[in-house]
Amino acid sequence: MGGSCLAERLSHYVRLSDAEHLSLSKLEDNDRVCRRGAVIIRENEPSRDMFIVRSGWLHSSVVLGNGSRQIMRFHLKGDILGLPLLAFSDSPETVTAVTDAVLCPFSRERLAALIGEHPRLGTLILGLSVAERVALADRLASIGRTSARARVGALICELFARIRRLGLVEGDGIQLPLTQEEIGDATGLTAVHVNRMMRALVEDRIIARDGGGRIRLLDEARLAADSNFADRSSLETGWLAPGK
Repeated sequence: MGGSCLAERLSHYVRLSDAEHLSLSKLEDNDRVCRRGAVIIRENEPSRDMFIVRSGWLHSSVVLGNGSRQIMRFHLKGDILGLPLLAFSDSPETVTAVTDAVLCPFSRERLAALIGEHPRLGTLILGLSVAERVALADRLASIGRTSARARVGALICELFARIRRLGLVEGDGIQLPLTQEEIGDATGLTAVHVNRMMRALVEDRIIARDGGGRIRLLDEARLAADSNFADRSSLETGWLAPGK
């Protein structure tokens, strides 16, 4: 794979300089292939590396005291895995590959050097981290205060918005390689309840599904309104200093 996936993602928000592109590409100079189900970072254990996602889907999760799992975020191309390791020596979350994935490992020290050389890149990464925190807060509010249908709908809208920004939506549909259990662990529902909500959305002609895991949005405006969804995939960047 050529180019930097993180640079491609950041380029959606600002025009990067040649020097910024070059420095970001150096973080992705070592590919690591991970198979579906592989644990990349384990909760409550130290990790030497952080990672940039070059391809595939992953999720970060925590295990609660009763043994149940809460999925906090799904990770896609260009995402940085392990950002909590900037604050903690042991990871507060487990990162698992949902599909086969290609990752690029790098150390905290390399990230620190990048930010020292290019402060704007550090500010952009901070902005993306804040946007992810707000999106997580939206989902936690949804889990606590909305219906099961709204929770599932909001997650579908979120994934569509993120994949659309990556330019990976094909027509009006996406490949959704998630099991009903994974959707349930992200929305606080059982797999059976997720199945009912998905069928209801199909019956109401809001979404369409095929046997290959593809989902199409037939009425995205209605789904977003019914789910109280707020798109957090954009960033305000007008205040950033010029890049070097």
